[in-house]
Amino acid sequence: MPHQPSTMSFPLSLTLPTASRLVLGCMGWGGNWNHEPITEAHLAQAHGALDAAREIGVTLIDHADIYTLGKAERTFGALLRRAPSLRDGLLLQTKCGIRLQGADGPGRYDLSRDYIVAATHASLERLGTDQIDILLLHRADPLMEPAEIAEAFSRLRQSGKVRHLGVSNMHAGHMRWLQQALDAPLVVNQLQMSLLQLDWLDSGTCFNDAAGAGTQTWGDTLQHCQSQGVQIQAWGPLVKGWLSGALPDDASPVLRATAALVQQLAEHHAVPRESLVLAWLMQHPAGIQPVIGSTHPDRIRACGAAAQVRLSRAEWYQLYITARGNNLP
Repeated sequence: MPHQPSTMSFPLSLTLPTASRLVLGCMGWGGNWNHEPITEAHLAQAHGALDAAREIGVTLIDHADIYTLGKAERTFGALLRRAPSLRDGLLLQTKCGIRLQGADGPGRYDLSRDYIVAATHASLERLGTDQIDILLLHRADPLMEPAEIAEAFSRLRQSGKVRHLGVSNMHAGHMRWLQQALDAPLVVNQLQMSLLQLDWLDSGTCFNDAAGAGTQTWGDTLQHCQSQGVQIQAWGPLVKGWLSGALPDDASPVLRATAALVQQLAEHHAVPRESLVLAWLMQHPAGIQPVIGSTHPDRIRACGAAAQVRLSRAEWYQLYITARGNNLP
């Protein structure tokens, strides 16, 4: 029988009670996407980000094996070797399934059994830990076989290396197809969602209207996750800081209007703009869990009031409509 999370504002708390409402994303750790060595400056930057995140109550740390070509995970592992107590109270998730272009072939997705197992072992070594709390399948592989994925997860779980399985960038059809082969529920789906990335919202709000054209691939993904108690995580929720003081020179009139409204409402609610932007996402009934991708401690701290903000319906819709640049149908 599926979960009934209608009274739950945060589905992941059913699976991992110590998980925080916000996630620290480590995509920018370890420098640039190249093979240059990790420096003391990179380690200091990561440590500062981690300290700031812990100050605002973050306990869940998000990685992927490809981030900065593996250096993000290695940076975390280096911090742990220097201060093992940093691991106390933290939950770790990482992703596998994207293979970057190299001597062995083109950039591609690989959710074969053997690759999932090998990639997870490599992540554990880089992270300097013996267990990952949540393993996410990073992208849907057209060649993936649910039975193979189930076998890989079973092997990793039985050996104590992975506690829970989730997905990233997958729709409800993928999830249903995978779940029928698994003997444990998928617990997370991480998706690109923000006030400036609205296809996830328009797909339902503008259904059966020309304004919704191009968004229908979302289908019932949000509703599926809500009905099954799957935690939706949002990557890219701060949209490069464009809504919190870092507007690009070529910003469109819609972007400028949205940034101005964010500032107005943040001042009204007496919170930083970062918290206001995340609060808008978190107010959705799906209990969306934003992944903060910044490496700047002050900006991370500025997200800390997000869970305390309660927008009125009028304010929530005002932000949505302004960011759309068009009235609702």
